[in-house]
Amino acid sequence: MENADVVRLLSEMADVLELTGGNPFKVRAYRQAAQVIDTLPEPVSELWRRGRLTELPSVGAGIATAITEILCTGHFEKHDRLVRGVPLGILELLRLEGVGPRTVAAAWQELGVQDLAALAAACEDGSLARLPRMGPARVKAIREAIARYRGRGTRMPVHRAYFYAEGMLERLRRVPGVLRAEAAGSLRRRRETVGDLDLLVSSKRPEAVMRAFVQLPGVAHVLAQGATRSSVRLDAGLQVDLRVLPPESWGAALQYFTGSKAHNIGLRARAVKLGLKISEYGVFDRQGARLGGATEEEVYRAVGLAWIPPELREDTGELEAAEADTLPALVDESDVVGDLHVHTDASTDARSSIEEIAAEADRLGRRYLAVTDHSKSRPLGLDADGLRAQIEYVRALDRRLRGRPRLLTGVEVDILPDGSLDLPLELLAELDWVVASIHSHFRDPSGRTTDRLVRAIRSGVVDAIGHPSGRQIGKRDAYPFDLHAVLEAAAAHGVALEVNAMPDRLDLTDRACRLAAEAGVRVVIDSDAHNTSHLANVRYGVWVARRGWLTAHDVLNTRPVAHLARRRREAEVTT
Repeated sequence: MENADVVRLLSEMADVLELTGGNPFKVRAYRQAAQVIDTLPEPVSELWRRGRLTELPSVGAGIATAITEILCTGHFEKHDRLVRGVPLGILELLRLEGVGPRTVAAAWQELGVQDLAALAAACEDGSLARLPRMGPARVKAIREAIARYRGRGTRMPVHRAYFYAEGMLERLRRVPGVLRAEAAGSLRRRRETVGDLDLLVSSKRPEAVMRAFVQLPGVAHVLAQGATRSSVRLDAGLQVDLRVLPPESWGAALQYFTGSKAHNIGLRARAVKLGLKISEYGVFDRQGARLGGATEEEVYRAVGLAWIPPELREDTGELEAAEADTLPALVDESDVVGDLHVHTDASTDARSSIEEIAAEADRLGRRYLAVTDHSKSRPLGLDADGLRAQIEYVRALDRRLRGRPRLLTGVEVDILPDGSLDLPLELLAELDWVVASIHSHFRDPSGRTTDRLVRAIRSGVVDAIGHPSGRQIGKRDAYPFDLHAVLEAAAAHGVALEVNAMPDRLDLTDRACRLAAEAGVRVVIDSDAHNTSHLANVRYGVWVARRGWLTAHDVLNTRPVAHLARRRREAEVTT
């Protein structure tokens, strides 16, 4: 069982409990545990094998027992018993943005609504509007939520697809005769969502590989099985295609099946002009003589190009840059030396103490860490007095830790609907680092949200805008705003924009990262950690930054902490 399977069952348990009026404390426990496991940087099964499940935040003895049952049997008896009493379509309704269990329960019990189509029909025929506390505005919001949900499709978030792929590849690498095994396709390009998985294996014994592949755990259906190619569908609904290649074709196949389609068309057009043919089997001249293909470098070299990192293969100028030898040296995870957006248990939605977060950051090699708990506008964080007390505590702890890592005082302050900040400016000015974020009024008009962000940038106390578009992948669309206007203001005031590495955010997007670099705006790649396990998720933010053509120079927290302080002083003078 992979992390996503455990997450699905625990989340469904929370949903059904809430839908049927179960204990709210149990609802919260299952949901929090699911959130923790969904963002783990390693398989939860490894923690189970080491007897460390209860070391995870929000995982007590009861939840650990449930996870153990899932890992050992593939299901969870309490979950199965509850779910049997609820129509399958009801669970899908709970995924609609802004549609909670009370609304779903009322529509189900009063109108017989049991799936998405029935809810849409109830919106159109007026029956939904007749429910208590369900006026025209609410019905309109639900109709729009249905449209957004349908528009998102069924692609899987990259972090979940990554674990499915790695789990399968690890087993395939143990098959006798396998020389190499890697994921290709959109997963290798690190797109934020993945439609299916393309796995490649180099081996001279394809029959053994194929037999092992179709028998892997989690395979629900074998769609096709051949001598060198097979396709399966997993229990999670994800299709996985496997191709086995001889070693001499490995690089050509890896290049071909990584894509993208537009990138490959451009590459092959160059080959045709040179009298060459490129296929998944290699590079060939007009007479059919093989010129290479064992490595990707051979493929690109054959058409006069440098090797192009997979993240850039989207036909957005990478072929021209390779020809001109101007490909960027993309930022790497090892370049990121600090984390400037983390939460501790001072935020009520976080689970780890400052000491625990600091110890894990040190283990990961982070040189500095900004403690940025929520501010007071939501019932999650600190008021002015609470923040003052935390400043003193963080500074005292920093002295005790002696720079392992260096602790910075900070806050994630809410940008209120009028663009003002949630805490006094003079208090914010005392901090080492201030992240300003929007957490409400997501459906405001573009102009109002843009003004809100620009006013925060111009405040003179903000260092970075957190998760700038507010989106949550597969759950909530970005709020409308003028990115160019925000970039212009950020460039003028020396304010960075965040690449939030929480895997359900990945915000800024890759395209916005590239625009930020072009505008001279630095980004920060932050974990937005709410427990210790989240700190390692910085890698997902690095993936986004690489797709956005960013170098270490473009990312602020690749620099020493002294650089941040100097930059802030310069920004204060400018302001």
